[in-house]
Amino acid sequence: MRIPLVDLKAQYQSIKSELDDAVMSVISKTAFVRGPFVIDFEREFSDISGVKNCISCGNGTDAIYAVLRSLGIGQGDEVITVANSWISTSETIGQTGALPVFVDIDDHFTIDVNKIEEKITPNTKAIIPVHLYGQSCDMDAIMRICNQHDLFCIEDCAQAHFATYKTNMVGTFGHAATFSFYPGKNLGAYGDAGAVITNNDNLARQVRLFVNHGSIKKHDHEIEGVNSRLDGIQAAVLLAKLPHIHEWNTSRNRIGLSYNERLSEIEELVTPVIRPDNFHVFHVYCVMTNHRNELMEFLSEKGISTAIHYPTPLPFLQAYAYQDNQAADFPRVHANISRLLSLPIYPEMTEEMIDYIVASTTEFFCSI
Repeated sequence: MRIPLVDLKAQYQSIKSELDDAVMSVISKTAFVRGPFVIDFEREFSDISGVKNCISCGNGTDAIYAVLRSLGIGQGDEVITVANSWISTSETIGQTGALPVFVDIDDHFTIDVNKIEEKITPNTKAIIPVHLYGQSCDMDAIMRICNQHDLFCIEDCAQAHFATYKTNMVGTFGHAATFSFYPGKNLGAYGDAGAVITNNDNLARQVRLFVNHGSIKKHDHEIEGVNSRLDGIQAAVLLAKLPHIHEWNTSRNRIGLSYNERLSEIEELVTPVIRPDNFHVFHVYCVMTNHRNELMEFLSEKGISTAIHYPTPLPFLQAYAYQDNQAADFPRVHANISRLLSLPIYPEMTEEMIDYIVASTTEFFCSI
């Protein structure tokens, strides 16, 4: 048996006619940039998210950058974020001229709320919590800190589409939230795509201006912006997939919980810790073991694909060497560098696949 980490072809086959019709509709109407499909997607995504505004853009990275710029964050400012994420979260901070300030993680791979306040200075303007792997951060604590210190909160929801924190969807707590619709995401386009959601009408207008050359009305440029627009084909693909997202997330959650139950008896393997009262959408199923490399090789020989998210934590990347970050500053993140391993998870996985992965993983630990 060969099992990929993610199987986008299986998802395509499951709703092939809907996707084919969606793409052909865009071509037949030549609605390639913005247009009716983009407008419809923004409306439907904001409705299902329960917020007033959705502003689509070219990708999830641009979404973060657009919010930061629209909030006036720039040279001399500081923005706090988590030490374990994809570089999009931190590089956009630096691109505004601000300084990314990193905080260690908690047991859930999300920002350790007990370590945030010690990083706040008079220059701190915002916090970007990342709902990593499909699980929400502790948003009650984060919003309490933001309110006490008059900070903006920008939720990075790139890996947690429609995950919930105490029954409320991620992305609905902060001043704004950003999403990536990269093809491998829980809700993925067939190319790059992103969006910002917010209940703040003024911020929504500013973001919309920024991602469209500083213009809402063609040829009327109120500010200097960027060119980051969602194209019609990506919007149509997302519209076709959107009615299925809750079913897919439910399948991911079921598979993740099944993994947890069946792998928890392996003493040398740490399974994901789920925050109480949360709905984890398992964009990534990440385990930890001191035998990571050997397990990865063993599973590969069994035809099971795995991955490492992420091999080098943000503070230790060459891009941030100027900060002279030390392992002692991020003990949890540093301790996990050689231990993290992501197992296959996607909604179309069969019970036979799950059985095979669990059996193969168990076999490995019985053999060492």
